[in-house]
Amino acid sequence: MLIKRREFLKISSLAAASFMMPNFLKAMAFDDALEPNQKILVVLQFTGGNDGLNTIIPSRNDIYFRERNKIAIRNSLSLTDEAGINPALSYFKELYDNGELSVMNNVGYPDPDKSHFRSMDIWQSASKSNEYLETGWLGRYLDEECYRCEHPTQALEVDDMLSLALKGEDNKAFAFKDPKRLYQTSQEKYFKSLYDHHHDDETVSYLYQTLGSTINNAGYIFEESKAKKTDAAYPASQLGKDFKTVASLIKSDINTRVYYLSVGSFDTHVNQNERQQKLFSDINEAVQSFVADMKSNGLFEHILLMTFSEFGRRVAQNASNGTDHGTANQMFFISGGLKRKGLLNALPDLQHLNEGDLIYSEDFRKVYATILKNWLKADSAKVLGWKNGVYDFI
Repeated sequence: MLIKRREFLKISSLAAASFMMPNFLKAMAFDDALEPNQKILVVLQFTGGNDGLNTIIPSRNDIYFRERNKIAIRNSLSLTDEAGINPALSYFKELYDNGELSVMNNVGYPDPDKSHFRSMDIWQSASKSNEYLETGWLGRYLDEECYRCEHPTQALEVDDMLSLALKGEDNKAFAFKDPKRLYQTSQEKYFKSLYDHHHDDETVSYLYQTLGSTINNAGYIFEESKAKKTDAAYPASQLGKDFKTVASLIKSDINTRVYYLSVGSFDTHVNQNERQQKLFSDINEAVQSFVADMKSNGLFEHILLMTFSEFGRRVAQNASNGTDHGTANQMFFISGGLKRKGLLNALPDLQHLNEGDLIYSEDFRKVYATILKNWLKADSAKVLGWKNGVYDFI
């Protein structure tokens, strides 16, 4: 079969992700559902550098109110005598009161980088600040699982592009925004005609074989997404739709243990409170629907929802009623299976700063090691090279 250059490029665009993940696609062809009560991780990335000090508020700290005289949150919802939470996250307050939320404050890494791109790479790859890795922490988890398991567990990202976090050396996750759209694209006539044709050229033959696998598994993902389609009501926001997709897949028999979503941008240099409140409202509603859905299906104790952002913001507000790039931040952990609840450590120390920035006290790689070892039952030392212990909140 002859194919024009334009058609070849169109085909190649669909196969681009597949070139990075042939083992993943082959694995998905097996009827290899998760075992009952298997733990599932859902990662929600706060893209853009969320302002942690206006998220978990040091409600009795005079320095906070002095340095943020125009943007300080004065009507926070009380968590403890010293801490409150942004009122736009009212459902997170409910989770906190129910013992279904843990908060790790002041998370960061040595020699922090304030570039969005570089700091996000550090968080997603779990590298040192002076180390450049081409694989992500969850991608290396996939490498470890694929080496160890007959039918390896897998990861899915609800996005059009695959994040570094989910790229391994030999195995990578699958990224798609909508299972139906992925399936419809795979069913276009040029793609469907390829599977039955043989090509002598090794590179072209591999392209077609990989596309054939993609076509098969696009249908598999789509069918699984419909198999136990959730009837629960979700908000109409993009994040609400993304969580609804994840919920449908979790309730199906698809063999997936890690789901990855993102929301943002939290880059609030100007008029911070208005933008952050809108983003928090979307997050609050989407998470509330997702948790209710998981609870009604008896799954919540097996789900861990984790949030992170590439950095926090500076302690002092800027002249535009916003905040500039900072360093340490908090992470949220939501689950019905938490061992320790509430605030896991002290609030940030606003008296001892590094040129106006918070000094981190908890290394994010220790958090990752905890999730890998205690939740996903993986060898965290092999995945991260981290041998400095783990936390006990899960």
